[in-house]
Amino acid sequence: MERRTIGAAALEVGAIGLGCMPMSWGYTESQRSLDSSLRAVHTALDRGSSLLDTADMYGPFTNELLVGRVLKERRAEAFVSTKCGLLVGEAHIVANGRPGYVRRACDASLRRLQTDRIDLYQLHRADPEVPIEETWGAMAELVAAGKVRSLGLCAVGARAVRPARAARTERRPPVGGPRRSRMHDGTLAQLERIQQVFPVSSVQAELSVWSPEPLEALLPWCESRGVGFLAAMPLGNGYLTGTLTPGQGFEPEDIRARHPRFTAEMMAANQPVVAGLRRVGARHGATPGQVALAWVLAQGRHVVPVPGTKKERWAAQNAKAAALTLTREDLAEIAVLPPARGSWY
Repeated sequence: MERRTIGAAALEVGAIGLGCMPMSWGYTESQRSLDSSLRAVHTALDRGSSLLDTADMYGPFTNELLVGRVLKERRAEAFVSTKCGLLVGEAHIVANGRPGYVRRACDASLRRLQTDRIDLYQLHRADPEVPIEETWGAMAELVAAGKVRSLGLCAVGARAVRPARAARTERRPPVGGPRRSRMHDGTLAQLERIQQVFPVSSVQAELSVWSPEPLEALLPWCESRGVGFLAAMPLGNGYLTGTLTPGQGFEPEDIRARHPRFTAEMMAANQPVVAGLRRVGARHGATPGQVALAWVLAQGRHVVPVPGTKKERWAAQNAKAAALTLTREDLAEIAVLPPARGSWY
């Protein structure tokens, strides 16, 4: 698989990563299987998807334990990315950015992952009660201690209706084009602050064919500073694979059960987006999901999509997308697909 670099330290990873969250948290509990998930991680590594993305909150904790079982055997082949800063309760999630907690969280993650170093340690969310510089400073101390190799930031969520999409063949809106959504202004402000404390190696935010907002400001910020970009949910929570049926329903704990774009009405309304990906894929012998991943890869050499799955079949199929190069005509066709309908929030 093609290799890409993350951050000024030029840390190398496979062009497509593996999001491990669905194996333990957030999606269809009845379909989770430890053995199947372990096979999916091994398959990803076999195919060159070296970046394994997890977090202490997934489970909580069980996802890191799962990944740790693979790392015990194949640590040298993997690039380990995990996160701190969020605590999961019975019915709530809260941020904790206190330096003492960050240090303890890192040590706990190292034990669960069965490794002596974390390749990329990401701040999941900033604590509104703790200056982000203090949290980031504690994370920087972990680098100095040799427990962590590099640091990343996950984008702040934005509670707003998403704007209509700009043309996707460009990374910045054209002059005189749509007004910038300001969706990532909070994240950009945080990045400017923490960059003064210790270099940022990566930013993680949602980026996909139906959620292209990072192209407006966040991706250009990363590119101009040599910062890597990890594209979360590049398959639109599974919708862009074309394997979901409008009205199929989701289990109560599945995050899509409460998601405005996953009502039966909106899933049906957004079928033209999948149909367009399918048309492009037919010319290349590729699936809609592979086209969606190839589109993300085409947004810049510093971009690494991190599709999540819990099944080896999809891990293998996702990895194959790294070999798919979309033509200018393909990208132009995707650019004029109708914008996704339904508020994301």
